[in-house]
Amino acid sequence: MATQLASAPDLPVSIEDVRAAQMRIGDKIVRTPTLVSQTLSAMTGAKVFLKFENLQFTAAYKERGALNTLLQLSDEARAKGVIAASAGNHAQGLAYHANRLGVPATIVMPRNTPVVKVVQTQGHGATVILEGDTFDAAYAHARVQEAQCGFTFVHPFDDPRIIAGQGTVALEMLADHPEIDTLIVPIGGGGLISGMATVARAAGRPIEVVGVEAELYPSMYNRINGTDMPCAGDTLAEGIAVKEPGGITSQMVARIVDDIVLVSERSLEEAVSLLLQIEKTVVEGAGAAGLAALLAHPERFRGRTVGIVLCGGNIDTRLLANVLLRDLARSGRLARLRLRLQDQPGALYNVMRVFDRERVNIIEIYHQRVFTTLPAKGLITDIECESRDRAHLDRLMTGLREAGYEVSTVELA
Repeated sequence: MATQLASAPDLPVSIEDVRAAQMRIGDKIVRTPTLVSQTLSAMTGAKVFLKFENLQFTAAYKERGALNTLLQLSDEARAKGVIAASAGNHAQGLAYHANRLGVPATIVMPRNTPVVKVVQTQGHGATVILEGDTFDAAYAHARVQEAQCGFTFVHPFDDPRIIAGQGTVALEMLADHPEIDTLIVPIGGGGLISGMATVARAAGRPIEVVGVEAELYPSMYNRINGTDMPCAGDTLAEGIAVKEPGGITSQMVARIVDDIVLVSERSLEEAVSLLLQIEKTVVEGAGAAGLAALLAHPERFRGRTVGIVLCGGNIDTRLLANVLLRDLARSGRLARLRLRLQDQPGALYNVMRVFDRERVNIIEIYHQRVFTTLPAKGLITDIECESRDRAHLDRLMTGLREAGYEVSTVELA
């Protein structure tokens, strides 16, 4: 078991590297709080500590590795500038600290990158180049620019300086709460978990390190376990949607990480929603992956003292709204009911009387007379409504059936 390894001196990153990174980046990084969640602890049967890395200036932990790398560049490299390929948190973290240090930064992004991310990166002083329709195309162009212009390429995860910087997350967590015996860490390329596992192995006591990937992108899981599951799809956790993990990080994960679990899109959505409702904090899909693993595998962590990293908070507001509405629908607080009615005066009025009696609020009503297999005098009516909870919704549906109506819910996938 990896937890039995006190250290791994032949690995590319050591505990001394992480401690040096902590000294190097100092107070230029927010020392984010690690707080216990009483409610999530009661829900899961584990004592749950949350590390709020979404409170960094650019709302993600990526600043740590980026700054640690920038501070180790030679004067010549600083003068020529740095380049990266990224459409997310790495771009903003690198751009922000490069601008603060007076280092020119160029970020290559795919052409389909959301405008808000382009604008935010430019707002941190970076030059943004839009190239290609995929990350791979943007990455290839960044490498060409590196060679032609003499820039220093800053990899988002497969670099010992990046890994050491990300490991400072665990140094802070364990300093604040040394009783933590399990770390649940999202995996994209593997930089964060490699750095955090390095710290865990040097703690002088067993600390289990469990990685989390989205089911749609099990790239590190495939690499470590020799499987060949596909890596594709539109995941909520786009921040960890990596098709190929790093070579350095794969080596480290294989040696010092205990396990990797996969989580569904539904679990990710539930975790994002719960963190907003319970902790009043906004996280992106990748940032919620640790909690998603805890929710999806409660027996795996029950009775443990668990540290979870909320690694990022950059989520599109419209996407967040969709996630919250879908969660309301799954919990029964928001529903669309489908009823079969006769197309005659008073039909809808009589249905409304049942809603009024049960005190269920109606949001929208949709009639369908044409595209239906019902007789010409029949119609389908969809009613979107709000209830207090699932039991309240069930009472409404029972009341409608007792009144003689055919009713069913339009379910989410």
